[in-house]
Amino acid sequence: MRQLGGAPLRSLALWGALLAVPMAGLALLRVAPELDVHWEHHRGHFWLVVLVGAINFGLGFLMGEAASRREDARVFLVSLVFLSSAGFLILHALATPGEVLKESNPGYVIAAPIGLLIAAGFAAASSLDLQGERAEALVRSQRKIRAALLAVMAGWAAVSLLRLPPLDGPLSHEEAEGPLVGLAVVGSALFGFAAVRYTGLYRRRGGAVVLAVIAAFVLLSEAMIGMALARSWHMSGWEWHLLMLAAFGILAVSVEREYRRRESVESTFASLYLEQTLGRVNESYAAALKELVAEPGERPNASELRQRFHLSADDVDWLDRAAEEVRRIDELYRPYLSPQLATRLRTEPRLAELGGEHRAVSVFFADLEGFTSFSERSAPAEVIAMLNEYWGSTVPVVLNEYEGIIERFAGDSVLVIFNAAVDQPDHPVRAARAALEMQRASEQVAAKRPDWPQFRIGVNTGPAIVGNVGTSAQRSFAAIGDTTNLAFRLQTLAEAGSVVIGEATRDALGPLAQVEELGELQIKGKERPVRAYVLRALAGVQNGGDQPKHDPEREADHPRAAR
Repeated sequence: MRQLGGAPLRSLALWGALLAVPMAGLALLRVAPELDVHWEHHRGHFWLVVLVGAINFGLGFLMGEAASRREDARVFLVSLVFLSSAGFLILHALATPGEVLKESNPGYVIAAPIGLLIAAGFAAASSLDLQGERAEALVRSQRKIRAALLAVMAGWAAVSLLRLPPLDGPLSHEEAEGPLVGLAVVGSALFGFAAVRYTGLYRRRGGAVVLAVIAAFVLLSEAMIGMALARSWHMSGWEWHLLMLAAFGILAVSVEREYRRRESVESTFASLYLEQTLGRVNESYAAALKELVAEPGERPNASELRQRFHLSADDVDWLDRAAEEVRRIDELYRPYLSPQLATRLRTEPRLAELGGEHRAVSVFFADLEGFTSFSERSAPAEVIAMLNEYWGSTVPVVLNEYEGIIERFAGDSVLVIFNAAVDQPDHPVRAARAALEMQRASEQVAAKRPDWPQFRIGVNTGPAIVGNVGTSAQRSFAAIGDTTNLAFRLQTLAEAGSVVIGEATRDALGPLAQVEELGELQIKGKERPVRAYVLRALAGVQNGGDQPKHDPEREADHPRAAR
């Protein structure tokens, strides 16, 4: 939570001092009535009230638009504050003698305080904790509530114009003062309650619009008090009109500046939104950011992005910078992660959680025979160069052609998993083909450097626990179980340049495979002997030479390949 710092505290103190001035002026006019000079100007009164009403309506309309687009209950209620006061102010303007009506009308005379009382109720309601079902119900009822408000204004206008009871007789200043004081007490209390609640919101979030709303509520509260205590066509009577103009003018200027900065109606009122609305806005940001980090040809332009996600120009600029940083980080870290795992993590972030699931997998373990002796007689730079050349030739085969997941590199060895992050029903065939192709690619490298060590590979198929192991700070995607362990042991049985497979893999390959049986072997860690086979060739792939590419659809149709 953001604490109230020095600058916001000074702002509140300054505004508090300024807002106290009108009440001090009204008190002075009450104590010294000779200063409360008379000035009657019907045309000036009419246009002043119309101007205030127009500003009110504009603010109410803009807030209503933002509330509808963001489905925010708080901003909707605040929009009603201005719409209700605007409507009744227009009715009050009609009470100006000689402008529209020939003479003053009692209903129109007290329209302004009635409108402000209704507005105060909306203001107080908007400051409550509007969350969950309550907020959603308000959003769903927006049209009905606006229609009801318009019906009340229309009814008030009809009763006043037709001089129906209780607005059928003349209303003197003395007769009106009592009801006006009652309205002022209730209305100013409601506005004050709302202002205090919004002060808490300002302390948490800051924001010029929130501060302007607080000032407007305080000024409207003072205007209601002025209505009750002022004398018509005197300075005290003009004061409450100017207080209303100041209230809505301050907010209008603040809204205009925020709109120019953000260039979006929705973003203009962001500091007023409910927490659940901000949560939805953040989801929109996330969705927009996801599209911005897509491939270049799939990214929307700025105009399309603003329209679809109701974003401001500032929002789009910020998201574009964030997307650029995401792309930079993605390029930096992508080599450390399997492409298919990275792609699935984008759409299913839950896969990053610790834990695993039982899956049937095929794995192969490849290791360079003679690596230790080569390292002893070679400089470290030569060792690294040798490994990088091998991996540069063989890894694309595993990742791109057969879509295996490299679980880990361990210096001169690599463990590859199939059917782990995505479903690959033909995983035994993929693993066997990838192993043979990897040997073929490595032989082409070794042919130029006969002194380099060569790979030996073990392939095995069976159940494993596939998932993330480690800690919350660091983890790795792994396949754990006897299937993986046996692949490692089978690799130790292979000669340089060959592939040894387990019995489960041999059964899954069926007649596709050409193998040489090694018989039953006693392997470390296994109580019973294990059958193993040297894989000489697979339909379409031999251990060496140019071969046709992998055809997963054809292999998946084999009755034993998807076992």
